[in-house]
Amino acid sequence: MSRIVITGAPGAGKTTLLLALQARGYTIVGDTARTIIQDRRRRGLSPRPDPYAFAQEVLRMDIENFVHHAATPSHVFFDRSVLDALCSLDRVTPLHESELSMWLSKYQYFPKVFVLPPWQAIYVNDAERDHTFEHAEWVNRITQEWYRRCRYQLIEVPKVSVAERCTYVLQALANSDASSGS
Repeated sequence: MSRIVITGAPGAGKTTLLLALQARGYTIVGDTARTIIQDRRRRGLSPRPDPYAFAQEVLRMDIENFVHHAATPSHVFFDRSVLDALCSLDRVTPLHESELSMWLSKYQYFPKVFVLPPWQAIYVNDAERDHTFEHAEWVNRITQEWYRRCRYQLIEVPKVSVAERCTYVLQALANSDASSGS
């Protein structure tokens, strides 16, 4: 079983790609932050609590998602991961290397992470995505630095159609399986 992370800029097409993978029969886990924001809005609250509380809630839910899919026998595709939540937490309260190492050993994903870069042509704001495109570019930069720090290999998904992106990700996984002898 592989837990595969799709990460990158807000509004870069992660959810659309995941839905295309789901349509092909794969298990997906949606965007935790979006779920939290939607829930808070339904309850008449501000979209996000303070950054620390928000990062903690995203982390809690991402851990639940990780554990929930532990026994899934095939690939599971995650819209971001425990690692993205840790990145947010680290931005507010820096993690010590020993603490980060503990998290990394406990919550392991497929060693190659798919990154969807900022793509202005498809970027739109909505009820949950209320930041600027420049913010999306910043998030992408920080996220890539973080995954490199966590020793993951980043694979940038090209700015092509959804079907082509889906094929690209699945082919990269097939090539990884072939090269590892799986």
